[in-house]
Amino acid sequence: MQMNDFTIRLDMPVGHIQEIFGMRDAYVKKLERDFGVAIVDRNGSIMITGEEEQAKRAESVLRQLSLSLSRGNEIEEQSVDYAITLGMEKKEAAMAEIDSDCICHTVNGKPIKPKTLGQKAYVDAIRDNMLVFGLGPAGTGKTYLAMAMAITAFKNDEVGRIILTRPAIEAGEKLGFLPGDLQSKVDPYLRPLYDALYQIMGAESFAKNMEKGLIEVAPLAYMRGRTLDNAYIILDEAQNTTPAQMKMFLTRIGFGSKVVVTGDNSQKDLPTGTKSGLDVAAKVLRGIEDIAFSTLTSKDVVRHPLVQKIVQAYENYEVKEESRSRRERDRLKVKDRQGRRG
Repeated sequence: MQMNDFTIRLDMPVGHIQEIFGMRDAYVKKLERDFGVAIVDRNGSIMITGEEEQAKRAESVLRQLSLSLSRGNEIEEQSVDYAITLGMEKKEAAMAEIDSDCICHTVNGKPIKPKTLGQKAYVDAIRDNMLVFGLGPAGTGKTYLAMAMAITAFKNDEVGRIILTRPAIEAGEKLGFLPGDLQSKVDPYLRPLYDALYQIMGAESFAKNMEKGLIEVAPLAYMRGRTLDNAYIILDEAQNTTPAQMKMFLTRIGFGSKVVVTGDNSQKDLPTGTKSGLDVAAKVLRGIEDIAFSTLTSKDVVRHPLVQKIVQAYENYEVKEESRSRRERDRLKVKDRQGRRG
């Protein structure tokens, strides 16, 4: 032990210690590595040793994780990683604010809550605005949280129906060779929406409401010519809309409706040279009252931690590529100017 080492004793239930330490102490090893401290379990007490400020940061994170367990949550690798991130940013107290916001429960009774500050801001934006654009990479919960909000509003009779839609950009000749009617051909594009509905609402309840026409899952083309009153409408994968499709969709909004548009600008499947309706909408609609743009980042990824690393790696790569392209364009401009002078 070094002369400047500082030790904190933290008492908590034995069950909490086991959960927080993780299988083979995997979670506590993350805390030790990231805060530069030593953490051991001594007869039901946690001993944290290290530089004073870092030891106190680690203690605060451990307390927040214990409180999370007390509120009935599970400790997972993602929740530990995010708690550490907040601790290093000195925002660990925000965990309680995030955790207190329960949107609804799945059919199995599991609470659906925002898990990051970005997700909490996104959910709050949906509550406070008529139209929200949820932007961000895969795994940030954009669609799932929007679905949870829609189902909650539907169950509380705040809206009369739920409409979920996606652009089926391949619904031309490639799908034309598949057997079945149009619905069976576009269903693969809508499958992620069905999966979320089954998990939150239950297959039986979903089927009943679908049969009554109170829940509709359809490709974006089906929205043309309609006015959607008293509905909760979610447009998913909006980066694959054209500007004309996006305008068509947004002008369908009727009285008593709430709309969430989700998209990831890094995963466009549009033909080369085609503008994204999501990009145009972001430029045209900013600053209009009752319209909000909520941007999620790699920090808000709530899938396996490896997904967060993959998203971050791609973001870093794209920044470098854009910088390289900009330098190349500048070089060509200089060369062109020099050629004209010559």
